[in-house]
Amino acid sequence: MVIRPIRPEEHAPLGELTVRVYRQLLATELETYASVVRDVEARLAAGCEVLVAVAAEDVAGGVTYVPGPGPFAQLIDEDEAEVRMLVVDPRRQGQGIGAALTRACIERAEGAGKRALTLGTMPVMTAAQRLYRRLGFTRRPERDGNIPSGAPLWCYSLDLEATTSSRVGTRSPT
Repeated sequence: MVIRPIRPEEHAPLGELTVRVYRQLLATELETYASVVRDVEARLAAGCEVLVAVAAEDVAGGVTYVPGPGPFAQLIDEDEAEVRMLVVDPRRQGQGIGAALTRACIERAEGAGKRALTLGTMPVMTAAQRLYRRLGFTRRPERDGNIPSGAPLWCYSLDLEATTSSRVGTRSPT
């Protein structure tokens, strides 16, 4: 499996995969949101980076890395980046694809000097929440929001200053 920036010929397959995965999880909440998750070009045009996991020449998953505030940011402050629309083909779940895509976003945020990497997830997305906790994200209920239909959006955040300093064996002063 390879994680890399999306290519133009993969825009439609990733858009359809995202709609399919979200439809299984969100059902009626997806009706007005399907056009947004399908539109890879809009994410790229807004300055986001869209990454794909490619296995056996197929798009096995994808994620949108939001480098800072803008039209695709939901829960972040100025010095944070955000993970959006992380999906893995249901036939390939459990193979580490979601973790690899999330780690690629962590690396981008660290490389950009961001203080934190933040994301939103819904209560029904329990497998994603387990992944995020395993990667060091913590729940931030004070920053929760709602999607346009009114359904809850839970905030998780990874403190990159703490994770970076612990990797190099030092701690930042507090």
